[in-house]
Amino acid sequence: MINLEIPKKFGGLVSQSRQVATEIFRPNSRKYDTAEHEYPKELDMLAALIDGMNESGALGGAGAGTVGGGSNGSNGSKGSKGSKGSNGSNGSNGKGRDVGLRANSQSSASAEDADSELSASTEDADSQSSVSAENGTRNGSNMASLLGLMELCWGDVGLLLAMPRQGLGQAAIAAVANEDQLARFGGKWAAMAITEPEAGSDSAAIRTTARLDGDEYVLNGEKIFVTSGDRAELIVVWATLDRSQGRAAIKSFVVERDNPGLKLDRLEHKLGIRASDTANFVLQDCRVPKDNLLGDPEIALKGGFSGVMQTFDNTRPLVAGMAVGVARACLESTRQHLEAAGIKIDYNRPGFAGRDQSAAAAEFIAMEADWEAARLLTLRAAWMADNKQPNSLQASMAKAKAGRMGTDVALRCVALCGATGFGEAELMEKWARDAKILDLFEGTQQIQLLIIARLLLSRTSAELK
Repeated sequence: MINLEIPKKFGGLVSQSRQVATEIFRPNSRKYDTAEHEYPKELDMLAALIDGMNESGALGGAGAGTVGGGSNGSNGSKGSKGSKGSNGSNGSNGKGRDVGLRANSQSSASAEDADSELSASTEDADSQSSVSAENGTRNGSNMASLLGLMELCWGDVGLLLAMPRQGLGQAAIAAVANEDQLARFGGKWAAMAITEPEAGSDSAAIRTTARLDGDEYVLNGEKIFVTSGDRAELIVVWATLDRSQGRAAIKSFVVERDNPGLKLDRLEHKLGIRASDTANFVLQDCRVPKDNLLGDPEIALKGGFSGVMQTFDNTRPLVAGMAVGVARACLESTRQHLEAAGIKIDYNRPGFAGRDQSAAAAEFIAMEADWEAARLLTLRAAWMADNKQPNSLQASMAKAKAGRMGTDVALRCVALCGATGFGEAELMEKWARDAKILDLFEGTQQIQLLIIARLLLSRTSAELK
């Protein structure tokens, strides 16, 4: 059982996150929604503050929605250099060594990758429902990150995604970089470039190539939907060494943003999260040093790609947490409007429209129940990662449930609030726009349901498509 009370050691983190959401994110939310592609300069001071708190250990390894160390707590993989985290992996409290927000559209997990998750999950299935008697129950960096992130996304999810030095690229660097790479790339803002015009949810279909030429790799291809791609200092590019070898040949390369072979094609104009820039790039004979390849340069036909995909087991709950935070903002605002209209929500009566509740009150109770279910699934997935329990299934369940709930609740709240919900005088309509992406990136709703089905039925991608 999970203790649903916030652990006392995270009380300060949650309080500080709420303060940031209230005093920085909310007041600037509409400003940067309207001024798309304008950099939120208010975040610079906040980022410096978070860096200082990370260096002092005040955040316990959790920055602005970060996961210290970058490794999946369930598999104990080695993270970046630093103190040992509470999830059994090497954590990171140093500046720039925290794993950044794993929230961007190019990080969606492939349906084909469920095979890797299936083998990792079923191999240790017996341990999923148990807690180590030796170590007891842990509430570590995954839970800390999730709790802080929920509060920040109550403020504004777009501004959260625009935070300097908080990107998925940091996750890849912290997870697999060697000591020399950590020294060169640590502390820099790194974005992740995975998605291509022909490779969306199926990450294994990547066509960008990397060819070794002496002491350099030459990259050619196109990348789209790169979150913070224009503002980041580094871009971690996924490319294949040999397309005939399939997923095993896919590697990640660190490319300097000012590399002449990395050409910005355009910045996307989006429905929501407009404070966060989303870039498209063309890589044309883009030369990077051989030492910029992250991980093993050899092509491992077995298990080479599964380790990469398993890092998403503790990032999917974070995206689910974003949806939980946005939906809570919608519900709180809707409750205020209902109360102002004289509509009473009576929790001592059945939540059905008619004699017991008004139709609006019954609708609100149903949405609140849906939100609570998503929240509990998300907390469970993060808790399992902290306690080194395989959580591929629970992470996908949390992402699928929360993503759908966030969009559904936001739109229903807009409808309940009528003209107030549709107007720009309040943030309700913006939250509804922001919520949609949370059902898409880090694996779409359909991909998550497919992964869940494969894991529950012990089927491979060839058996269940």
